Amino acid sequence: MIRFQSGSNSKKIPGVLLSVLLFAGILIVFLLATGTFSGGSVERQKSILSSSLNRIISFCYANEGTYPESLSYIKENYGLTYDESVFYVDYTIQGSNIYPEVTILVKDNNV
Repeated sequence: MIRFQSGSNSKKIPGVLLSVLLFAGILIVFLLATGTFSGGSVERQKSILSSSLNRIISFCYANEGTYPESLSYIKENYGLTYDESVFYVDYTIQGSNIYPEVTILVKDNNV
């Protein structure tokens, strides 16, 4: 009955160890790559939010003759949506015929 048993199990350990290390290496590279892409994604979202706000503000001025009075007015009447847990938008009106000051900041926990 000895002929049906394999020789030694010590030859299998380096192969298993190599497989585990290779898997861990691929996993680390994948996690680092997704972290890099997500950082670029937040910057892209910020750029899109900025251009959308500028477009909406200009559209409102063309339609109504005045700039929007507040950010909530833009949200309610023009359908602006954005992730408020990621971005802080400061909207400061300076007058009905003066372009408002818009500042978009990325919150600390999403950098």
